[in-house]
Amino acid sequence: MSEINGADVLLRVNTGTYDTPAWTTVGSQTNVTFDQTTDPVDISSKNSRSRKLLGGRYSASVTLDALFVPSAADFAALQACMRDGSLMKIRRRYSGTDTEQADGIVASLSEAYPDQEGATVSCTLEISGDWAAV
Repeated sequence: MSEINGADVLLRVNTGTYDTPAWTTVGSQTNVTFDQTTDPVDISSKNSRSRKLLGGRYSASVTLDALFVPSAADFAALQACMRDGSLMKIRRRYSGTDTEQADGIVASLSEAYPDQEGATVSCTLEISGDWAAV
């Protein structure tokens, strides 16, 4: 098994239109986290002390941290989707190759301006539907 350098995994966002995407790698990324969860459905009964579970609702999200560049097209696209509540097409990129894409809602977008440090932006996108291979 080959290890992956975290710098080789990037988030790309659509800076074009929803129907005609233009893919832009979010600039100055410092961290990106892809989360997936399944809510368990408990089907236990009094017949057994042990719990029995089924797979329930699947969900996924992406959390991004980057240095803040307010004039960047990627930030403008995230901000526009945050403010109007529209879906944003996003892609996961490994070692220069786009591997998956999904539609996401920008659930949070924060800017931080600490003293004597670089300004940063943090964003959480909640995935609507499933990830699909590119």
